[in-house]
Amino acid sequence: MSTQTHKEAKKVTTHVLQEMKIRGEKISMLTAYDYSMAKIFDAAKIDVLLVGDSASNVMHGHQTTLPITLDEMISHAASVIKAVDRALVVVDLPFGSYQGNSKAALNSSIRIMKEAEAHAVKLEGGEEVVESVKRILTAGIPVMGHLGLTPQSIYKFGTYEVRAKENAEAAKLINDARLLEQAGCFALVLEKIPAALAKQVAESVKIPIIGIGAGPHVDGQVLVSHDMLGINKDFSPKFLRRYLNLYDEIQKAVEHYVADVKSSDFPNEKEQY
Repeated sequence: MSTQTHKEAKKVTTHVLQEMKIRGEKISMLTAYDYSMAKIFDAAKIDVLLVGDSASNVMHGHQTTLPITLDEMISHAASVIKAVDRALVVVDLPFGSYQGNSKAALNSSIRIMKEAEAHAVKLEGGEEVVESVKRILTAGIPVMGHLGLTPQSIYKFGTYEVRAKENAEAAKLINDARLLEQAGCFALVLEKIPAALAKQVAESVKIPIIGIGAGPHVDGQVLVSHDMLGINKDFSPKFLRRYLNLYDEIQKAVEHYVADVKSSDFPNEKEQY
Protein backbone atom coordinates (compact mmCIF):
# COMPACT_ATOMS: atom_id res chain seq x y z
CA MET A 1 0.00 0.00 0.00
CA SER A 2 1.53 3.31 -1.03
CA THR A 3 1.51 6.32 1.27
CA GLN A 4 -1.21 7.87 -0.85
CA THR A 5 -3.47 4.85 -1.31
CA HIS A 6 -5.73 5.72 1.62
CA LYS A 7 -6.61 9.06 0.02
CA GLU A 8 -8.35 7.21 -2.79
CA ALA A 9 -9.78 4.52 -0.52
CA LYS A 10 -13.54 4.46 -0.26
CA LYS A 11 -13.37 4.02 3.51
CA VAL A 12 -10.78 4.71 6.20
CA THR A 13 -10.66 1.76 8.60
CA THR A 14 -8.61 0.85 11.66
CA HIS A 15 -6.47 -1.25 9.33
CA VAL A 16 -5.82 1.75 7.08
CA LEU A 17 -4.68 3.76 10.12
CA GLN A 18 -2.26 0.98 11.06
CA GLU A 19 -0.88 0.98 7.52
CA MET A 20 -0.46 4.76 7.68
CA LYS A 21 1.65 4.45 10.84
CA ILE A 22 3.80 1.77 9.23
CA ARG A 23 4.31 3.94 6.12
CA GLY A 24 4.97 7.09 8.14
CA GLU A 25 1.93 8.96 6.80
CA LYS A 26 0.36 11.29 9.35
CA ILE A 27 -3.25 10.80 10.43
CA SER A 28 -5.63 13.79 10.47
CA MET A 29 -8.47 13.86 12.99
CA LEU A 30 -11.09 16.44 14.01
CA THR A 31 -14.16 16.46 16.21
CA ALA A 32 -17.63 16.56 14.65
CA TYR A 33 -21.04 16.72 16.29
CA ASP A 34 -23.60 17.33 13.52
CA TYR A 35 -24.50 16.36 9.96
CA SER A 36 -23.65 19.60 8.15
CA MET A 37 -20.14 20.07 9.54
CA ALA A 38 -19.31 16.37 9.27
CA LYS A 39 -20.24 16.44 5.57
CA ILE A 40 -17.78 19.29 4.97
CA PHE A 41 -15.00 17.60 6.95
CA ASP A 42 -15.50 14.30 5.12
CA ALA A 43 -15.41 16.07 1.74
CA ALA A 44 -12.10 17.64 2.84
CA LYS A 45 -10.68 14.10 3.20
CA ILE A 46 -10.25 14.07 6.99
CA ASP A 47 -9.08 10.59 8.06
CA VAL A 48 -10.90 10.31 11.40
CA LEU A 49 -13.89 12.13 12.88
CA LEU A 50 -14.27 12.01 16.65
CA VAL A 51 -17.73 12.54 18.03
CA GLY A 52 -16.15 13.94 21.17
CA ASP A 53 -17.66 14.41 24.59
CA SER A 54 -16.38 17.96 24.04
CA ALA A 55 -19.91 18.33 22.63
CA SER A 56 -20.78 18.87 26.29
CA ASN A 57 -18.86 22.17 26.11
CA VAL A 58 -19.21 23.44 22.55
CA MET A 59 -22.72 22.18 21.73
CA HIS A 60 -24.45 22.09 25.12
CA GLY A 61 -22.70 24.92 26.96
CA HIS A 62 -21.48 22.94 29.98
CA GLN A 63 -18.27 23.89 31.78
CA THR A 64 -16.88 20.32 31.68
CA THR A 65 -17.38 17.15 29.62
CA LEU A 66 -19.04 15.36 32.54
CA PRO A 67 -22.75 16.27 32.10
CA ILE A 68 -23.30 14.95 28.56
CA THR A 69 -25.34 11.74 28.47
CA LEU A 70 -25.02 8.56 26.45
CA ASP A 71 -28.31 9.35 24.71
CA GLU A 72 -26.98 12.77 23.69
CA MET A 73 -23.72 11.27 22.41
CA ILE A 74 -25.67 8.72 20.36
CA SER A 75 -27.78 11.51 18.86
CA HIS A 76 -24.69 13.48 17.82
CA ALA A 77 -23.00 10.35 16.47
CA ALA A 78 -26.01 9.30 14.40
CA SER A 79 -26.04 12.74 12.74
CA VAL A 80 -22.34 12.55 11.92
CA ILE A 81 -22.55 9.00 10.55
CA LYS A 82 -25.27 10.01 8.08
CA ALA A 83 -22.91 12.61 6.56
CA VAL A 84 -19.80 10.48 6.20
CA ASP A 85 -18.69 8.41 3.22
CA ARG A 86 -14.97 8.09 3.88
CA ALA A 87 -13.79 8.96 7.39
CA LEU A 88 -13.56 6.56 10.32
CA VAL A 89 -16.05 7.75 12.95
CA VAL A 90 -15.06 7.23 16.59
CA VAL A 91 -17.45 8.06 19.44
CA ASP A 92 -16.49 9.00 23.00
CA LEU A 93 -18.01 6.94 25.76
CA PRO A 94 -19.29 9.70 28.07
CA PHE A 95 -18.54 9.99 31.78
CA GLY A 96 -20.51 7.46 33.82
CA SER A 97 -21.14 5.05 30.93
CA TYR A 98 -18.11 2.80 31.47
CA GLN A 99 -16.01 3.69 34.55
CA GLY A 100 -15.60 0.88 37.06
CA ASN A 101 -17.99 -1.47 35.30
CA SER A 102 -16.90 -3.44 32.26
CA LYS A 103 -20.43 -4.78 31.66
CA ALA A 104 -21.78 -1.21 31.54
CA ALA A 105 -18.90 -0.29 29.20
CA LEU A 106 -19.89 -3.10 26.84
CA ASN A 107 -23.59 -2.21 26.97
CA SER A 108 -22.83 1.48 26.30
CA SER A 109 -20.59 0.58 23.36
CA ILE A 110 -23.19 -1.77 21.87
CA ARG A 111 -25.79 1.02 22.04
CA ILE A 112 -23.43 3.41 20.23
CA MET A 113 -22.71 0.88 17.50
CA LYS A 114 -26.34 -0.20 17.03
CA GLU A 115 -28.19 3.09 17.42
CA ALA A 116 -25.66 5.45 15.81
CA GLU A 117 -24.04 2.89 13.48
CA ALA A 118 -20.63 4.22 14.54
CA HIS A 119 -17.33 2.57 13.64
CA ALA A 120 -15.49 2.59 17.00
CA VAL A 121 -15.60 3.93 20.56
CA LYS A 122 -13.07 5.83 22.67
CA LEU A 123 -12.57 5.83 26.42
CA GLU A 124 -10.24 7.57 28.87
CA GLY A 125 -7.84 5.90 31.27
CA GLY A 126 -5.09 3.32 31.51
CA GLU A 127 -4.73 0.23 33.65
CA GLU A 128 -8.09 0.87 35.33
CA VAL A 129 -10.05 0.49 32.06
CA VAL A 130 -8.17 -2.46 30.55
CA GLU A 131 -10.88 -4.91 31.64
CA SER A 132 -13.51 -2.74 29.94
CA VAL A 133 -11.43 -2.53 26.74
CA LYS A 134 -11.17 -6.32 26.60
CA ARG A 135 -14.87 -6.77 27.27
CA ILE A 136 -15.90 -4.28 24.56
CA LEU A 137 -13.61 -6.05 22.11
CA THR A 138 -15.39 -9.37 22.77
CA ALA A 139 -18.32 -7.86 20.87
CA GLY A 140 -16.04 -6.98 17.94
CA ILE A 141 -16.17 -3.26 18.67
CA PRO A 142 -12.90 -1.37 17.96
CA VAL A 143 -11.60 0.71 20.90
CA MET A 144 -9.41 3.82 20.91
CA GLY A 145 -7.70 4.76 24.18
CA HIS A 146 -6.98 8.19 25.67
CA LEU A 147 -4.10 9.02 28.05
CA GLY A 148 -2.43 12.11 29.47
CA LEU A 149 -4.89 14.87 30.27
CA THR A 150 -8.20 13.03 30.59
CA PRO A 151 -10.91 15.71 30.85
CA GLN A 152 -13.44 13.36 32.45
CA SER A 153 -11.07 13.22 35.46
CA ILE A 154 -10.81 17.00 35.80
CA TYR A 155 -11.98 16.97 39.42
CA LYS A 156 -9.37 14.34 40.28
CA PHE A 157 -6.55 16.35 38.68
CA GLY A 158 -8.01 19.72 39.65
CA THR A 159 -6.38 21.37 36.63
CA TYR A 160 -6.15 21.27 32.83
CA GLU A 161 -2.36 21.72 32.98
CA VAL A 162 0.15 19.52 31.13
CA ARG A 163 0.25 15.96 32.46
CA ALA A 164 3.14 13.52 33.01
CA LYS A 165 5.89 16.07 33.58
CA GLU A 166 7.12 14.10 36.60
CA ASN A 167 9.00 10.82 36.16
CA ALA A 168 6.50 8.65 38.03
CA GLU A 169 3.51 9.84 36.02
CA ALA A 170 5.49 9.57 32.77
CA ALA A 171 6.46 5.98 33.58
CA LYS A 172 2.83 5.12 34.35
CA LEU A 173 1.70 6.68 31.08
CA ILE A 174 4.18 4.59 29.06
CA ASN A 175 3.10 1.47 30.93
CA ASP A 176 -0.59 2.31 30.43
CA ALA A 177 -0.02 2.78 26.68
CA ARG A 178 1.54 -0.67 26.45
CA LEU A 179 -1.28 -2.22 28.51
CA LEU A 180 -3.92 -0.64 26.26
CA GLU A 181 -2.09 -1.90 23.17
CA GLN A 182 -1.89 -5.39 24.65
CA ALA A 183 -5.59 -5.24 25.57
CA GLY A 184 -6.39 -4.60 21.90
CA CYS A 185 -6.85 -0.84 21.41
CA PHE A 186 -6.35 0.07 17.74
CA ALA A 187 -5.02 3.58 18.54
CA LEU A 188 -4.42 6.02 21.40
CA VAL A 189 -4.97 9.74 21.90
CA LEU A 190 -2.31 11.48 24.00
CA GLU A 191 -3.47 14.84 25.36
CA LYS A 192 -1.31 17.66 26.72
CA ILE A 193 1.89 15.82 27.58
CA PRO A 194 5.55 16.74 26.88
CA ALA A 195 6.53 16.20 23.25
CA ALA A 196 9.55 14.07 24.19
CA LEU A 197 7.35 11.70 26.19
CA ALA A 198 4.80 11.46 23.37
CA LYS A 199 7.64 10.56 20.98
CA GLN A 200 8.77 7.85 23.37
CA VAL A 201 5.26 6.39 23.54
CA ALA A 202 4.78 6.50 19.75
CA GLU A 203 8.03 4.62 19.30
CA SER A 204 7.31 2.05 22.00
CA VAL A 205 3.96 0.81 20.67
CA LYS A 206 2.92 -0.46 17.25
CA ILE A 207 -0.53 1.16 17.23
CA PRO A 208 -1.10 4.72 15.96
CA ILE A 209 -0.71 7.58 18.47
CA ILE A 210 -2.83 10.69 17.87
CA GLY A 211 -1.69 13.82 19.71
CA ILE A 212 -3.45 16.92 20.97
CA GLY A 213 -0.90 19.19 22.57
CA ALA A 214 1.60 16.32 22.43
CA GLY A 215 4.08 17.65 19.88
CA PRO A 216 4.95 16.58 16.32
CA HIS A 217 6.56 13.18 16.94
CA VAL A 218 3.33 11.18 17.01
CA ASP A 219 1.41 9.48 14.21
CA GLY A 220 -1.34 12.07 13.82
CA GLN A 221 -3.08 15.10 15.28
CA VAL A 222 -6.56 15.91 16.56
CA LEU A 223 -8.17 19.25 17.39
CA VAL A 224 -11.63 20.30 18.50
CA SER A 225 -13.19 21.67 15.32
CA HIS A 226 -14.84 24.63 17.06
CA ASP A 227 -11.42 25.69 18.38
CA MET A 228 -9.59 25.15 15.09
CA LEU A 229 -12.22 27.07 13.10
CA GLY A 230 -12.34 29.94 15.58
CA ILE A 231 -16.01 29.44 16.44
CA ASN A 232 -14.96 29.31 20.08
CA LYS A 233 -12.95 32.38 21.15
CA ASP A 234 -12.65 31.56 24.85
CA PHE A 235 -10.13 28.72 24.58
CA SER A 236 -6.57 29.51 23.49
CA PRO A 237 -4.11 26.82 24.65
CA LYS A 238 -0.55 26.85 23.39
CA PHE A 239 -1.15 23.83 21.13
CA LEU A 240 -4.11 25.34 19.24
CA ARG A 241 -3.68 26.72 15.73
CA ARG A 242 -6.71 28.65 14.50
CA TYR A 243 -7.24 28.19 10.78
CA LEU A 244 -10.22 30.55 10.63
CA ASN A 245 -11.90 33.16 12.80
CA LEU A 246 -15.50 32.11 12.20
CA TYR A 247 -16.86 33.72 15.35
CA ASP A 248 -16.16 37.22 14.01
CA GLU A 249 -17.06 36.31 10.42
CA ILE A 250 -20.43 34.86 11.40
CA GLN A 251 -21.16 37.78 13.73
CA LYS A 252 -20.41 40.25 10.92
CA ALA A 253 -22.66 38.35 8.51
CA VAL A 254 -25.55 38.28 10.99
CA GLU A 255 -25.11 41.99 11.79
CA HIS A 256 -25.21 42.69 8.04
CA TYR A 257 -28.40 40.62 7.69
CA VAL A 258 -30.04 42.37 10.65
CA ALA A 259 -29.20 45.79 9.16
CA ASP A 260 -30.57 44.77 5.75
CA VAL A 261 -33.83 43.53 7.28
CA LYS A 262 -34.24 46.67 9.42
CA SER A 263 -33.61 48.95 6.43
CA SER A 264 -35.90 46.90 4.14
CA ASP A 265 -32.93 46.27 1.84
CA PHE A 266 -33.62 42.54 2.15
CA PRO A 267 -35.39 41.10 0.29
CA ASN A 268 -34.91 43.16 -2.87
CA GLU A 269 -36.80 42.82 -6.18
CA LYS A 270 -34.69 39.86 -7.31
CA GLU A 271 -35.29 38.05 -4.04
CA GLN A 272 -39.08 37.79 -4.25
CA TYR A 273 -41.65 35.90 -6.32
